[in-house]
Amino acid sequence: MRALRAPADPACDVFLTGTVFLDIIFTGLDSAPVRGTESWARGMGSSPGGVANMATALARMGLRTSLAAAFGDDHYGEYCWDALEQGEGIDLSLSRTVPGWHSPVTVSMAYEGERTMVSHGHDAPPLDAPPLDGALPEYPPRARAAVASLVPGRSEEWVAEAAGGGARIFADVGWDESGRWDLRGLADLEHCEAFLPNAQEAMRYTRTDCPRAAARALADKVRYAVVTLGAEGAYAVDGATGETAEVPAIEVAALDPTGAGDVFVAGFVTGTLAQWPLADRLAFGGLIAALSVQEFGGSLSAPGWNEVAAWWQQVRNHPRQDAAALSRYAFLEGLVPPLAGPVPLRRAVPTIGFRRSA
Repeated sequence: MRALRAPADPACDVFLTGTVFLDIIFTGLDSAPVRGTESWARGMGSSPGGVANMATALARMGLRTSLAAAFGDDHYGEYCWDALEQGEGIDLSLSRTVPGWHSPVTVSMAYEGERTMVSHGHDAPPLDAPPLDGALPEYPPRARAAVASLVPGRSEEWVAEAAGGGARIFADVGWDESGRWDLRGLADLEHCEAFLPNAQEAMRYTRTDCPRAAARALADKVRYAVVTLGAEGAYAVDGATGETAEVPAIEVAALDPTGAGDVFVAGFVTGTLAQWPLADRLAFGGLIAALSVQEFGGSLSAPGWNEVAAWWQQVRNHPRQDAAALSRYAFLEGLVPPLAGPVPLRRAVPTIGFRRSA
């Protein structure tokens, strides 16, 4: 990325905003919890969650990341702030701690390759409200890209402003609880360069019965329509050129799938800003998502370049066993850094009560 940054470029590579949760993750459950019984998990981890999943994945790819979020005025909030700012180097100058507001919490239970979540929290005051000292940095900041989470029936003013300032907008979307699945309800889609729903979301929004047909329909709305296919990988259409790409998923033993979709988006954003071919962007997003599910939690499970380098070295050391991967990921050869030894990343911890920095 350093070679692609020009002196006149914004200081920020990627901007995003949203809610930071404290995630508590239980893994190693034999089955879903059963009413009236007590279940014991063989593993547990705590880490920042919510929008922190995406922010951390972007930062670990070397992108200069700015996050605007409210943080709870409690130990959970202190831990999340420290983990993101000090641990990951994320710019939190547009974030703030809200006096008297407690951190939202999610408990995630992973079993049989799936997860069940229970969350609790209250809406924080809007981030664009003036802080107590009256000082308000530029919002949204100038950035090369921004990541938005689209909500049916709601428009975020900052998305249009960021796009108007030259930012390339990448968007995902959640499940439409209203059941309408109306693309016209995604008002901010018109500002987006890329839209990355999963297969079910894409088919429902386009009224199609095939995720690839859904991607082609969405390419009429955005430059890049990317549909994730779960265990099958991902499919994308370039609406400007008509190019299509499909890349299979990498099979791994998953410990916890929390945040894998966010990591995939971070990989696609990285590849797009780095001007890689469309198929390479899909492959890279799938690779780092696969590496992430082998660790606890959403944010601190994201891999860094050293983990990517270690995976690529393993593939190169077993060319016959990994012939398909050796061919598909050959573009990594000139990208990954030399593997000079382990560079430990912060990972989810069982508790945040230890008397030390996160």
